[in-house]
Amino acid sequence: MTGETNPEFMLVGVKHLIFERKKTKQSFREKIKGKPVISAGIFLIILLGCLFAEVMYNHDPSGFYLDHLNEAPGNEFYFGTDSLGRDIYSMIWYGGRASIAIGLLSMVLITVLGITYGCISGMAGGKADAFMMRAVELANSIPNLLLVLLCVSVMGDLNILKISFVIGITGWFGLARIVRSEIRQIRNSEYVLAAKSMGAGFGYLMRKHLVPNLVAAIMFVVISSISTSMAMESTLSFLGLGLPVDVISWGSMLSLANKALLLNTWWVIIIPGIFLVVTLICITNIGNYFRKETNRKESVL
Repeated sequence: MTGETNPEFMLVGVKHLIFERKKTKQSFREKIKGKPVISAGIFLIILLGCLFAEVMYNHDPSGFYLDHLNEAPGNEFYFGTDSLGRDIYSMIWYGGRASIAIGLLSMVLITVLGITYGCISGMAGGKADAFMMRAVELANSIPNLLLVLLCVSVMGDLNILKISFVIGITGWFGLARIVRSEIRQIRNSEYVLAAKSMGAGFGYLMRKHLVPNLVAAIMFVVISSISTSMAMESTLSFLGLGLPVDVISWGSMLSLANKALLLNTWWVIIIPGIFLVVTLICITNIGNYFRKETNRKESVL
């Protein structure tokens, strides 16, 4: 049998059989399936309209057209006028700037405070961790609106920065608890222990190892805080404790709802309310998408 090759027992190389899976090109519908395309598109349109309000408006948003008080929507005033004679269409785009800015500024403050406090508590452990969490749970047990009203009464006259600060410092407790629970899972990981053994400080650990592993877990809470802050500003304005009437925002526009109900001028309530609710729904849908994507992926902890 020497020198002969038996075809039944022929040895072949490892790469003799190569199985290649055919790559099917996804259609556009398959790529966008499950993604909040409609919500993102509507929110982008509203955001661009607010950013380029000078292009969108057809009347001075702060002007008082006394000859057109409570005028219904028409060709001259597309969304009508309020009880002060102001053009609602022009105010919508300028007011959206303030409302979205309050949501973004409050979100930044909530994120910074929540992540910092949660990281410190999670890395501390022991009695320090227990004390910090009891303090957060105590503050979180108080209704958020009550805390905001208390801070507003102390702050005095409000502007965009002050109201963003008030909403931010009263809304980070839930995020801190989530961050703390995530930190407790990764604080004893090999890469964290190795960095600590080489003399890495808390700031380096937080920036390089802790926060990158938190982004996916807290993305939904961070995005949702934008809509929560905008809704809180509208609530304060509706109660007469938010921005003054001369500072145009969607919330301050809704502060005239009582007069609109008495005068049966539905457009003063409905139109700003639609813009506010649609924006909040779009932001919530985008946040829900990030939450589903996070739950679908395997944990990196």
